Amino acid sequence: MMSTQDISTAKDPGLRASMAAMQRAAALARQTAMQTETAVVIVEDEQLVRILADELRQIDTQGKSA
Repeated sequence: MMSTQDISTAKDPGLRASMAAMQRAAALARQTAMQTETAVVIVEDEQLVRILADELRQIDTQGKSA
């Protein structure tokens, strides 16, 4: 398995750009969930975790105030 460091130094430019693309996709998924009052599902400690739109808003607000 490649680490983030390995990906950022990969010879393949598409692979190098993949981390930024995944981060943009995750941000868009969070934004869509907040707009549609739905949840996102993530894997945390090998468990599926639902994060509701209200929780996403709280996280988003805390990140902007820091």
